[in-house]
Amino acid sequence: MELVHQGKVRDVYADGDELVLVASDRLSIYDVILPTPIPDKGAILTRLSLWWFDQLAGIVPNHVISATDVPAEFAGRAIRVRRLDMLPVECVARGYLTGGGKQEYDRTGTVSGVALEPGLVEAAKLPEPVFTPSTKAPAGAHDEPISFDRVIAEVGQETAEAIRDITLAVYTRGAELAAERGVLIADTKIEIGRAPDGALVLADEVLTPDSSRFWPADDYQPGRVQFSFDKQFVRDWATDAGWDKKSPPPPVPDDVVAVTRARYIDIYERLTGESW
Repeated sequence: MELVHQGKVRDVYADGDELVLVASDRLSIYDVILPTPIPDKGAILTRLSLWWFDQLAGIVPNHVISATDVPAEFAGRAIRVRRLDMLPVECVARGYLTGGGKQEYDRTGTVSGVALEPGLVEAAKLPEPVFTPSTKAPAGAHDEPISFDRVIAEVGQETAEAIRDITLAVYTRGAELAAERGVLIADTKIEIGRAPDGALVLADEVLTPDSSRFWPADDYQPGRVQFSFDKQFVRDWATDAGWDKKSPPPPVPDDVVAVTRARYIDIYERLTGESW
């Protein structure tokens, strides 16, 4: 196999006409890779993504060929997948207002060009989920929110409408299943590629704590920051530590690593019903 791409979290190997996607234990926040890994994180992301791919199979095809036909050294954290022509857009759906979306709303009253009603507070539930795409920035750069018109300019009207609908359908179905398990999904980011036959295919990871914000439903209270089962805990630690999001990030303390790992395992078990 040949290493063809190393992302912030995943390494992509070419194996003939197929790819092997390997999830590392690296953690990135604000599009910067932290120097301290989170033990078992790659395996958790892989297993949770595979579970979600199964749940969403009736909504959109995915890129998975096999979770077992992978090199032994990557077992448990790798997936053999189809090659796709990946679209140059990060597909984001939001059901609640938080994070970068809340910051943009506070400045402009919009999120990715979508006008929202005035007076919304932190973690407010939106009347309906909204599609708020962003750029797919190269390594070292930050994703930036873009309007739907910009998506049309990038991929064309028909494809833009299709990926919007897929993103909202994935979010809606995911939120329904999570709610049955006492979990709110505030937002999620997915990636979509095009197969050789022209079909749009769900790729990379899906509805994991690296790509989504998960909140316990029984603790939800709009107007404040929510307890989260995702990397928001590390973002908050880095901000409190005074990191400027630009210079090399500091090492992550052992206690922050332990809490982050525990939250990733917790959300895996809550969603899947399986013990880690």
